[in-house]
Amino acid sequence: MGMNFAGFPELFYGGDYNPEQWLDNPEILEKDIAYMKEAHINVVSLGIFAWSALEPEEGNFTFDWMEERIDTLYKNGISVFLSTPSGGRPKWMADKYQEVLRVDSSRHRDLYGLRHNHCYTSPVYREKVRRINQELAKRFGNHPAVLAWHISNEFGGECHCPLCQEKFREWLKERYGTIHELNKCWYTTFWSHTYQSFEQIESPSVRGETALHGLTLDWKRFVTDRTVDFVKAEINAVREVGSDKPATINMMYNFEGLNYHKFAEVVDFVTWDSYPTWHKGNEYLTAMDNAMQHDIMRSIKRKPFLLMESCPSSTNWQSVSKLKRPGMLEAASLQAIAHGSDSVLYFQIRQSRGSSEKFHGAVIDHYGGTDTRVFQEVKATGENLNVLSEVCGTNVDSKVAVIYDWENRWAMENAAGPRNKGLYYKETVEKSYFAFKKLGMNVDVIDMEQALEPYKVVVAPMLYMFRAGFEENVKEFVEQGGILIMTYWSGIVDESDLCFLEGTPHGLMDVMGLRREEIDGLYDGEYNTIAPADNSYSGLNKKYSCEHLCDLVKTSTAETLMKYEEDFYAGYPALTCNSYGKGKAYYICADMEQGFYDDFYQVVVAENNIPTILGEVKVPQGVAVSSRESEEFIYIFIQNFNLNEVEMEQPMDCEWTLGSEGQKIKGLETVVLRRRK
Repeated sequence: MGMNFAGFPELFYGGDYNPEQWLDNPEILEKDIAYMKEAHINVVSLGIFAWSALEPEEGNFTFDWMEERIDTLYKNGISVFLSTPSGGRPKWMADKYQEVLRVDSSRHRDLYGLRHNHCYTSPVYREKVRRINQELAKRFGNHPAVLAWHISNEFGGECHCPLCQEKFREWLKERYGTIHELNKCWYTTFWSHTYQSFEQIESPSVRGETALHGLTLDWKRFVTDRTVDFVKAEINAVREVGSDKPATINMMYNFEGLNYHKFAEVVDFVTWDSYPTWHKGNEYLTAMDNAMQHDIMRSIKRKPFLLMESCPSSTNWQSVSKLKRPGMLEAASLQAIAHGSDSVLYFQIRQSRGSSEKFHGAVIDHYGGTDTRVFQEVKATGENLNVLSEVCGTNVDSKVAVIYDWENRWAMENAAGPRNKGLYYKETVEKSYFAFKKLGMNVDVIDMEQALEPYKVVVAPMLYMFRAGFEENVKEFVEQGGILIMTYWSGIVDESDLCFLEGTPHGLMDVMGLRREEIDGLYDGEYNTIAPADNSYSGLNKKYSCEHLCDLVKTSTAETLMKYEEDFYAGYPALTCNSYGKGKAYYICADMEQGFYDDFYQVVVAENNIPTILGEVKVPQGVAVSSRESEEFIYIFIQNFNLNEVEMEQPMDCEWTLGSEGQKIKGLETVVLRRRK
């Protein structure tokens, strides 16, 4: 039987619970417990935005209501992720200590309001957070109900106040040592922007400097480091008073503002909040987009993660509040489990009566009964999670990794060319990810700092920036027998966003067997076509379209597999392959259509005998296949994201665990099989 990080032999099921909103309705609080038990809920996140209820006046702590709730929950078999309340500071603090409020990039201090409107540098704010965290830890840090610390909520945003400016200068001094080195790395001689001292430097501003790409890039790095430091301070506060429970933060979908990989050594386990826009377009594409985010989160520590928030029905903050169709709640929940989550948690347990999220979906709605469609689906999902409890704590084994790097994204999107609108970095990464998933494979999504050795294939889409010794690592990877697939617009700049000289992709021209010469930016609606070269690469015997960006390369040792058909570069290589050491390096020269990736990766996988989860069994369109492994078993998740039934051959060496038996899989159904190793 599997175990989660807390040593529990079950998957976590529950969500955000806000009893402070209902303290004057004890009968509702009593119903909450009964309803949660009926829905098979075993954990709640408590206290996330409860600071004003925990410390209504400075230094006056009122914890009795929380203690009563924690005790009652525990007596009824429900555990707690206890939150630190720093995500929303009380009004008395903002009134008394103005420095806790953020200053925006135009140098205006915000008024009190919303949430996360606080400065991560402010000594006052840090001390107030430290104080309440320690008071909470003293009271509840070793309570048997408390399994982990939920540190704040959805960190994000930045502050440009004088305190943060000074910290930024200190950060730059530590990074560069001398102002001469900083000027060199930022290339400040351009437009005569040279600095004479660190004291002259300010953060990027729409009213000031935005053209120094090194400055903008370092500011984003600084914001991440400031946030990491704040998280460390929060965790240290509870540790100092004797609570050693594991701690985490809840991350967000494709969040550009923070490099989440930098939190890997700070948190004990990774969690994230998932809110896909189901039923807006092709359901399978939405599922794959969400799946990639699951795999990003899992890959940060290469361990099981937790789905910390999701919606039981519809959100209220997206442009349209679309209800989940029957079956979608379970499909989305089990998708998280399939990709390595040990939980399904919701926002929120009980729907708020007022304020900005009063219409956000919940397990218990304003009607307040259990005889609702949503509650019954929540209950049914809980029953299925109980069936799958042995999956808890198992890992995902991936032979393939796709690189999606935060700092690369920051640099590329600020580079000023070759397309200032529509680089499509995420979409290019997704094309590779989707293609491997269509073959029924697990895929890790990593950054440039993570090890490559665990994989047989590494895909590096649009790695404009090479950093952290990536070129040396990837060279060794290929030399030792790995398969590298790199795309256009890679290896252009270093970690300071300075262009490499003497040819690109930097440091890998021998590995790739080519040199980039130019890149053509195509207008929206403009296309080129690629076709097989004269030697006709096996499996790629048709033409494909490409758009947006086309690299023009000059080969040395690389073999041209496909070539451009149009424009002045007709006949130039469009897909190449180079043997290097024991491995191979492919170069995709343009932004190809999805069909190219689907066909090309099928050939690469077959030629190199890379195993798929189901072996020879073909995965039907709209079906996703993932797996998790224990020492004894492989658990195979087959999810039909079509609305209609599909027919699919079942592997012969598996036993059924969940879902329909046989070859027919209902729309939005999940089938789970178990195979002995």
